[in-house]
Amino acid sequence: MSAPTVRLGAVIITMGNRPEELRALLESVAKQDGDPIEVVVVGNGAPLPELPPGVRTIELPENLGIPGGRNVGIEAFGLSLAADRPGAASTPAVSPAPTEAGPVDVLLFLDDDGLLPGTDTAELCRRAFADDPRLGIISFRIADPDTGETQRRHVPRLRASDPLRSSRVTTFLGGANAVRATVLEQVGGLPGDFFYAHEETDLAWRAQDAGWAIDYRADMVLHHPTTAPSRHAVYHRMVARNRVWLARRNLPALLVPGYLAVWLLLTLARRPSRPALRAWLGGFKEGWTSSCGPRRPMKWRTVWKLTRLGRPPVI
Repeated sequence: MSAPTVRLGAVIITMGNRPEELRALLESVAKQDGDPIEVVVVGNGAPLPELPPGVRTIELPENLGIPGGRNVGIEAFGLSLAADRPGAASTPAVSPAPTEAGPVDVLLFLDDDGLLPGTDTAELCRRAFADDPRLGIISFRIADPDTGETQRRHVPRLRASDPLRSSRVTTFLGGANAVRATVLEQVGGLPGDFFYAHEETDLAWRAQDAGWAIDYRADMVLHHPTTAPSRHAVYHRMVARNRVWLARRNLPALLVPGYLAVWLLLTLARRPSRPALRAWLGGFKEGWTSSCGPRRPMKWRTVWKLTRLGRPPVI
């Protein structure tokens, strides 16, 4: 597959509360070099503002969460996801709208308050996927539009001191990435029941277990205002619950206790407030007592691959 033949699509989910930022993002996508990028915007339980002509829109009657909303966008491109997608029975079916250009090869997932500052990002993306047939996912670099700085938490590896260094990694950033369509059709979409937090790592682990690679590309930039992650009770509960689900779904049984023990100790070491810790422990318990969805433990060779890449699945 040559770079010019790699057809890109883009999925953007929104709560409808950032219309100006969304329109700016869509403008930056439209300005990309090369063939036009087909865009689907999903209103996640919220009405959509007026958007430019040519942008396909879907308004969901309820908020399905980040992974659920993105799964709807994926299926709008005609991709068939595995039964991994929760909420399929209760979510209105989305009819794909095929075009003369044919199906997409790669989908971009972009935060609705982000912006692509360069016009060459799409072409860089096409070339990367064309050059490496085993490349499944690209994680873009997120940079503050005013300072150009990249927060450490936005570099998807443990050695995050140099955000300008591209490398092969073990996970990716949910709101600034590109995923090969074949990956989604092969291993399924994002785990919709997660609603928020760790859904990217779940997909990343499944993709790597199927033999796909993930690259962090410092030259593919999404501008996004510097923000602190939410620290409300729901955040702490979902982070803990989904961490347990992540382990139960994907890790060999021998690694599950160690992985969760490490994260319990790391959480305690951060000295959270009493309400935050109470919410976190409640989520941790919920992760054990509720269904985590289908369990497909990764192969031991995948464990070794993640370890060689600098992030063994115990942290």
